[in-house]
Amino acid sequence: MSLFIVAVLTSCEYGETLQGYYVANQESPNFISVDIPTSFVNLDNVELTKDQKEAYDSVDKLNMLAYTLTDDNEAEYKAELAKVQAILKDERYEELFRGNTTYGKVIVKYIGTDTTIDELIIFGSAKDKGFAIVRVLGDNMEPAKIMKLGNVVDSMTTDENNVKEFMNFFK
Repeated sequence: MSLFIVAVLTSCEYGETLQGYYVANQESPNFISVDIPTSFVNLDNVELTKDQKEAYDSVDKLNMLAYTLTDDNEAEYKAELAKVQAILKDERYEELFRGNTTYGKVIVKYIGTDTTIDELIIFGSAKDKGFAIVRVLGDNMEPAKIMKLGNVVDSMTTDENNVKEFMNFFK
């Protein structure tokens, strides 16, 4: 019986995860949710450097979740923003960098080691639009190479309306 209790307590060591938050809210009102396997992204018209190609090949899929702020949901927005911020404070998420842009705040965190990561989290919030979370999932992704994919994002093309809607969130 003692072993069972120890097993249960250690398996519940962490609170809510970003994945759990994503699953719980992907079909909720005011949220936009998109899952994209990398095979779905068309990079045929984009010339990649060797590092960018290696980074792209290490990515399995993207999970994107955004909360759209309106005049009618400001209190709910603040509550959801606080939940995400609390999740991202968990010690399992290592901070890569944070900053302010003309659009709002950006935080980039990861799960893994300094040299290889399994999950990259990009969190952005804008007081007039809402917030967005992008989870980049893969195997042995190298942070330095993954960061070089940033300028490739504008060149991506897709026919998926949900992806276009999500990308418009950042404009």
